[in-house]
Amino acid sequence: METIITKKELSNPISDLISDEIYDLLVSRGLINERAVRDYIIRKKFKSLRAQKLRTGDAIDSLREEYPYLQFDTIRKIVHNPPKSLAN
Repeated sequence: METIITKKELSNPISDLISDEIYDLLVSRGLINERAVRDYIIRKKFKSLRAQKLRTGDAIDSLREEYPYLQFDTIRKIVHNPPKSLAN
């Protein structure tokens, strides 16, 4: 049996920041940096795992299971280094 995933379930991974309509508009115009969105989600999940008293290395390993194409050090850099400001 196939699971059908609707577009709404895949849409707007940053719904806590902007509405679905605005996100869809920005995506349609090519104004969303998918890598920055991914990094934001990784940082958010890392903070949640650490809040559950999970060790840093274990939290990063957990994230690696979700993002197998990223190396341990890559995830470490994402979660420990703040995003670069576009103003600079």
